Amino acid sequence: MPQDLLVGLTIFLLASFTGFEVITKVPPTLHTPLMSGANAISGIAIIGALLVTGRNAVQLEVILGFVAIVFAMVNVVGGFLVTDRMLQMFKKKSDDN
Repeated sequence: MPQDLLVGLTIFLLASFTGFEVITKVPPTLHTPLMSGANAISGIAIIGALLVTGRNAVQLEVILGFVAIVFAMVNVVGGFLVTDRMLQMFKKKSDDN
């Protein structure tokens, strides 16, 4: 059990570091369009976190699953808001304003 936790934490830390490095290398012009694709990946993370959180598991797994759900939902909602704002910039201005 402790070895499984160590392996899981190692994978989490490596994935976090890799994700940070990849995101910081993306030019600003590509960041918003790529966010739409990241929303789909976060949706998959939400499903996985729900599966982990919903089963009878170690309390630490349930807590980490809940934290993953919260972070992924913040990412999905924020991504949709930013994408909607970006699309609003491309709409034609109406003569009513």
